Amino acid sequence: MIGLNDILVATDFSEASDAALNYGRELAHTFGATLHVLHVMENPFLRPVPGDPHALKAAAARHLGDRLLAADRTTLHAVMALEVSDEPAEEIIRYAARHAIGLIVMGTHGRAAMARLLVGSVAEKVVRTAPCPVLTVKHPERDFVPEARHDITDQEPGGLS
Repeated sequence: MIGLNDILVATDFSEASDAALNYGRELAHTFGATLHVLHVMENPFLRPVPGDPHALKAAAARHLGDRLLAADRTTLHAVMALEVSDEPAEEIIRYAARHAIGLIVMGTHGRAAMARLLVGSVAEKVVRTAPCPVLTVKHPERDFVPEARHDITDQEPGGLS
């Protein structure tokens, strides 16, 4: 990919998002890109919430920071971002456009077709409208390169071992 200088991982703190972060981290290492990690929390304005909205935002920021490794901060120059919005997909797309993101990586929960039809999917909306390519990762994650089944040196001459 030409110009892949910034990679965005959008997280909702789920296992699928953790898998996406692993992919985003590896891709950032491979391409020498800056890693951006974004969480969009629901806007608590005019909604009953089980706590102080400022405390909830601080907790989300701590949770986001806990996802980053020391190497993310030093080697990948990781940028941590926390946004508040009623429309997470639109906020992810806005962030990507503002920061010239070259690739968005995000987890997907793999909802059934009917559930997607009724409630929609943040990942699906991002894939359809993002200003850059989007890689979706479904948990459990798969290895980038599967292990070889047989070592070539262990095979018998003229046949498979």
